[in-house]
Amino acid sequence: MPAKNEDLHGNAPDKSDVALLLIDVINDLEFEEGDQLLKYALPMARQIAKLKARAKEGGIPVIYVNDNFGRWRSDFNAQVEHCLKDGVRGQPIGELLKPGKDDYFVLKPKHSGFYSTTLDTLLEYLGTKTVILTGMAANICVLFTANDAYVRDFHLVVPCDCVASNTEAENQYALEQMRKILKADTRRAEELALDNLTG
Repeated sequence: MPAKNEDLHGNAPDKSDVALLLIDVINDLEFEEGDQLLKYALPMARQIAKLKARAKEGGIPVIYVNDNFGRWRSDFNAQVEHCLKDGVRGQPIGELLKPGKDDYFVLKPKHSGFYSTTLDTLLEYLGTKTVILTGMAANICVLFTANDAYVRDFHLVVPCDCVASNTEAENQYALEQMRKILKADTRRAEELALDNLTG
């Protein structure tokens, strides 16, 4: 049997045991309770920006796993532009976490980053064993993605200061579930030695 193509036709040049996922951070927050989420999401975004910079320095690929907002004609770049230029509530987060040219992105139709997306394939070609999950909301899309990562035997890292929910109580409950049930490392981002994360 011929060997599997290892480079995804040149479209996934990185190889890394670890990948950083940014979940639903490109988000206009123009919905009920958006103001409430913004209160927690803005400090979260500042921490993610620092973590992303460290990941880049360490050669860790960054993957934006983003809602398609129910539009099956969704274009990720158009969503980025919308969040940066249309005066939406989520603009400060978009400015902090604007994707770079070498970042990957996956559009998801539902809560989990794995459901009906190319994330499995991308992580396989990258050779990833550990995923660092960040973003919002911790008790919904981050949690669903963490569940699906866990059943796929990925080692999970969910820095407690890099996720946000509508309330602190919901955030803490989700983090506790991921720590206890999914065996996630939930230390603060600054406490993580990125070059020493193993499954």
